[in-house]
Amino acid sequence: MTNLVFTYGTLKKGFDNHQYLQDSDFIGSGRTKEKYALYDRGIPFVIRNNPISYIYGEVYSVNDDVLAILDQLEGHPDWYYREVVEIVLNGDNNSVNAWLYFNPDDSGELITSGKYILK
Repeated sequence: MTNLVFTYGTLKKGFDNHQYLQDSDFIGSGRTKEKYALYDRGIPFVIRNNPISYIYGEVYSVNDDVLAILDQLEGHPDWYYREVVEIVLNGDNNSVNAWLYFNPDDSGELITSGKYILK
C-alpha cells in the first residue's frame, strides 16, 4: 500500500534525514491548506491548534515499510503524532491528503513564514 507523506523539515531534499525518502516517489512541493504554527528548536515542530501560517514542504508517496521507518524516526505516536491533512500542490492548485507529523511542543523559535530552511 502507498501512503502520501508531507515533509516540512529534516526529511526534505537537502536535509540530513532525506535519505529515508531517497527511493520514494516525489509527488511535488506544496503547502498545507490550513494554517498551523512551525517552531524550530534544532528540529522543526508543527503545532496543530495555533493558526499562524501555512506550512511549506514536499509530498512523497511511500510504502508501508518506509512509513514504519518514518514513524520510528519521528517517535510516532509518543513524540510526534501524524494526522492526515490537505496539501495544496504548487503549480496546479490541486490538493492531496497526506500524513503530516505534529508535535504539541511549542517551545523554540516561531517561524512565521512556515518555511523551514537550512541555516
